[in-house]
Amino acid sequence: MLGYILRRLLQLVFVLCGLTIFLFILFETMPGDPARVMAGLGASKEAIEAIEVKLGLDKPFYERYWRLVSGLFSGQLQSMTYHERVWIVILDRLPATVELGFFAMVLSLFVAIPAGLLSAIFRNSSLDYVVTTVALTGISIPIFWLALLLMLLFGAILRVLPVSGRGATLWGWSFLTFSGLRHLIIPAVSLSAPLTALNARLIRADMLQVLRQDYMNTARAKGVRESVVIIKHAFRNALAPVVTNIGLQMGIMIGGATLVETTTAWPGIGRLMYTAILRRDEAVVLTLALFIATFHMVSYLVVDILYVYINPKVSYE
Repeated sequence: MLGYILRRLLQLVFVLCGLTIFLFILFETMPGDPARVMAGLGASKEAIEAIEVKLGLDKPFYERYWRLVSGLFSGQLQSMTYHERVWIVILDRLPATVELGFFAMVLSLFVAIPAGLLSAIFRNSSLDYVVTTVALTGISIPIFWLALLLMLLFGAILRVLPVSGRGATLWGWSFLTFSGLRHLIIPAVSLSAPLTALNARLIRADMLQVLRQDYMNTARAKGVRESVVIIKHAFRNALAPVVTNIGLQMGIMIGGATLVETTTAWPGIGRLMYTAILRRDEAVVLTLALFIATFHMVSYLVVDILYVYINPKVSYE
């Protein structure tokens, strides 16, 4: 197992190196001038050139690339937009995204697990049809559109929830205050909708497959209670694909959070990425891209490790 983990971490290094080169080339070939964007409309040529000199944009491309990469790993790389070190800018907004993603995942599992179990147990019943229909709807609706609908219904029409922002925070977390908790509801529900639908359908499919196995009938024939058969035997054996899917969703949530945070003005790293792209802030975009890529690959590695403990038949040696 240790050798497998080391190989995966070595792959991570090569992926990150390739990603820095790809993103730098992409920024170099994109139309537009970051200095002109920072200078604003109507800026003089001298002002634009002064910004280029200050930011090092007048240097050769290999010097600019080395400046970005070396500054990133030394922690001294500064954002052109916020005039602060990039890691400070990101870490200031990271708790908002972590909080949103955590509550979205908890809400997703809280609804998806019982829905998927009941749908499988009462197969082809009215409850099953309702769960599968709602799940298909949740997968089909775009996240940002669902957020807009919730904002319109609960914010503009019913006026019971705020439609944007994060609200008050305590020790950097909004769920610890009543105002912050109210602001969290719409973004968390919007982000959790597709996750809930996918997990419910996956749990239903895996449970139906396990319930048809011979050992399930054997357990019933031995007089084991039906609740024990469902929870201890069926659900446990159907859990491995679900854990894998949850691990994959942890990385996907970052992309979904970008849409939700932009729509609801939630001040997380997804909205930060969107703003940085619009302003051509190479330092922020590069750092966030590397951070998200690392998060994806580490989450996949954790899933692979957990898979061994869930299913002893799996081995990476």
